[in-house]
Amino acid sequence: MTHDTAIVTGASSGIGLSICKVLCRMGYEVFGIGRNFDTGFAEDHFHEIVCDILDTDRLCDTVKRIASQNRITLLVNNAGVAYYGLHEELNARKIRQMVRTNLEAPMILTCQLLRELKRNRGCVINISSVTAVGTNPHGCAYGATKAGLSSFSHSLFDEARKYGVKVVTISPDMTRTNLYRNADFREGEEAESCLLPEEVADAVEYVLGRREGLVISDITLRPQIHRIRRK
Repeated sequence: MTHDTAIVTGASSGIGLSICKVLCRMGYEVFGIGRNFDTGFAEDHFHEIVCDILDTDRLCDTVKRIASQNRITLLVNNAGVAYYGLHEELNARKIRQMVRTNLEAPMILTCQLLRELKRNRGCVINISSVTAVGTNPHGCAYGATKAGLSSFSHSLFDEARKYGVKVVTISPDMTRTNLYRNADFREGEEAESCLLPEEVADAVEYVLGRREGLVISDITLRPQIHRIRRK
C-alpha cells in the first residue's frame, strides 16, 4: 500500500511541527523540512529533512527526490520569518529574507509539485496570517509578504480546482511560537490572548477531513482578546 505523502516546511518547531504530528496521526508519510531539528518527536512515518529553503537548488533537488519515491498528495507551506519595527529600521537582508521565505519558497515548491498534486488530486495548504488583510504599521514588509502569499493561494485555487487540486489558506493571528524572536514584543500571557500551534494544526486536520468535492478555501483563526507584552 502506498501512503499518502505530505511535505511540510518549517517543520522543526511551532506550527509546522504540530502539523507534522497531526498528519502522522492521520496516516500520512510526512517529510518535514527545516534548518535544524531537536524536536524529540520520533515516529516511523516522520522524516526529518535538514534543508535551508533559501538554498533553492538544494530545496528543488530534495523535493524532486522525495516526489520520485513517494505519492505526494499534500504540500504545507508553513515556514515563515518576521522582522518588526519601523520600515526604515529594516535593511535589505531582512527584507530579502522575508520575501524569499514567506513568498518565494512557497511559490517555487508549489511549482515543483503541482503536476504531481494534479495527478493525485492533492492539496496545497498555505499558512498565511491575519496580517495579509488590512494595514500593518511596524510590520509593513512582513504583512506584504503574507498578502502576496494569500493572493497567490487564492489565484492558484481558481487555476487548479478543475484538476481536483484543493488550495487552502489558513490565516492565524498571534500564535505562541518563536516567530516573534526578532520583535520587541510577544504574545500576551493570558490563554485568551494567543493561539496555540496545536490549534492551527487542528484546522489543517479539519480541512483535510472534508468530503471529496468540498473545499474550505479560507480559515481565519483569532484569539478572544488582542493583547501583547513587551520583552
